[in-house]
Amino acid sequence: MIQDIAPRKMYNQFRPGMVPDADSPVFLFADDKMKFFMAHVSEGRMRYPVFGELPDGISYTYLFSIDDDKYFMGTPDDPETFQYPEGLTKLGIRELRSEYYRGEENRHLIFAAYTAGQLAGWYRDNRYCGTCAHMTVPSQTERALVCPNCGRIIYPRILPAVIIAVTDKDRMIMTKYAGRSLPFYALVAGFNEIGESLEETVKREVMEEVGLKVKNIRYYKSQPWGIVDDILTGYYCDVDGSTEIKMDRTELKEAVWMERKEIMGQPHDLSLTNEMMITFRDGKEPLGYRYAE
Repeated sequence: MIQDIAPRKMYNQFRPGMVPDADSPVFLFADDKMKFFMAHVSEGRMRYPVFGELPDGISYTYLFSIDDDKYFMGTPDDPETFQYPEGLTKLGIRELRSEYYRGEENRHLIFAAYTAGQLAGWYRDNRYCGTCAHMTVPSQTERALVCPNCGRIIYPRILPAVIIAVTDKDRMIMTKYAGRSLPFYALVAGFNEIGESLEETVKREVMEEVGLKVKNIRYYKSQPWGIVDDILTGYYCDVDGSTEIKMDRTELKEAVWMERKEIMGQPHDLSLTNEMMITFRDGKEPLGYRYAE
């Protein structure tokens, strides 16, 4: 999955006083939504610009480290007049999976981009206090923004969501989302609501999207998915009673039962969804922890 970058390791702890070295990679985001950034591209490969090759007029925020490399976000002091150095190409974070994923040596760069985009979006969205509208300042002791006027402390927000493999013996429900042009299949999925457990989210989302009851809910794995600020939790479960799919057409454009041998998987092995599909296809799904219903 996207976070599986071994033997490299990400260190995402807040480290006060960090300053870039000459070879520290820098994310220069090229849009307000933090979904596009600048990089060097050559022969299908990419690398992030480093501190030593960037001009003056940029403020740097430490994000995380991968092994000994310290990654920073670079923010132009005057965005209206700032000129990006020559040789940089504007890339979209979503492009990385299809265009610049070329083997294991690039996997950590994709995970870095997803994580950096999530942090950059949090810094952008919380420049002002949501309580009193005063400008916030970075905490000097933890990953937080502090309002010097009212004292509010703002931490990064992570949105819990579930990925659900609904099974019936040797077949599983495969879906395609409405309003998306992706050609490959996915699984039932959805966000956790206030006041419900993740297992209750599993039951609700399956009922809402495909009209089925489920039982034997089993936790599988989790995955950070920074492009939409998610923490994904994967569950297997068995259909309980009727197997007739009643699809919510506002959410899905296709929902079908598919035999193990028919499952093809997704183009890249970066997602929890894909791993769960392939794990079921190959008959290796674990029993896991069962929700006490």
